[in-house]
Amino acid sequence: MADPITVEDPDDPRLADYTGLTDVELRRRREPAEGLFIAEGEKVIRRATDAGYEMRSMLLSAKWVDAMRDVIDELPAPVYVVSPELAEQVTGYHVHRGALASMRRKPLPTAADLLRTARRVAVMESVNDHTNIGAVFRSAAALGMDAVLLSPDCADPLYRRSVKVSMGAVFSVPYARLDTWPGDLRAVREAGFTLLALTPDERAKSLDDAAPHRMDRVALMLGAEGDGLSARALTAADAWVRIPMSHGVDSLNVGAAAAVAFYAVATGRPQS
Repeated sequence: MADPITVEDPDDPRLADYTGLTDVELRRRREPAEGLFIAEGEKVIRRATDAGYEMRSMLLSAKWVDAMRDVIDELPAPVYVVSPELAEQVTGYHVHRGALASMRRKPLPTAADLLRTARRVAVMESVNDHTNIGAVFRSAAALGMDAVLLSPDCADPLYRRSVKVSMGAVFSVPYARLDTWPGDLRAVREAGFTLLALTPDERAKSLDDAAPHRMDRVALMLGAEGDGLSARALTAADAWVRIPMSHGVDSLNVGAAAAVAFYAVATGRPQS
């Protein structure tokens, strides 16, 4: 059990994990290098601890101490209690949810590890918007995808915004980074997966016609907002698939498109 510690100095070194949370470039470099990530809000903190992530510390406003008491009592990590004004000074923004936790990252599995047992995999290329990453992970968890593979330039799923948008779903779906792109897609195919590239191109088959739910193993490839999948990724795919559109709409946001496609891929999936 950790006794909460009241902190009144924004420069207190014990709060270092929480400094400058709005500085995206700094946090993108710093957090992976230091092996930490930030969980924001009671639900997300609980989901992170339930998923086995080790807590480094918590930063709470006073009114959240009682709400988080059971977590405080179970974990040895220090708990720092600050005023909302001091929290804003430290983090750079008004912490609406009043509860932050610094968590220790786990070593990532390899793509080969995930592909051994997965049947339905999402593969993201150059998705570098943290909101979109979080939305895709939330849909992947909700709709039964087994794993996510990321190209080297995808955004960090454990960045605070990604975790928040996913409501902690990033803790539920295992993911791995591919070292080379698109070369490592060969290993996905060799593991028995059919590579389906999601694209609005009219030459692509509709998801209904492609019937991915009847395929044994499927890797659904998703591109970044706007540009979509690169020519190299499209060339590496076994087939192109699309979501039919109406009323002159040419495409969906990648988060929305992922949800529709994941449902089509996972419905009726083979049972192990």
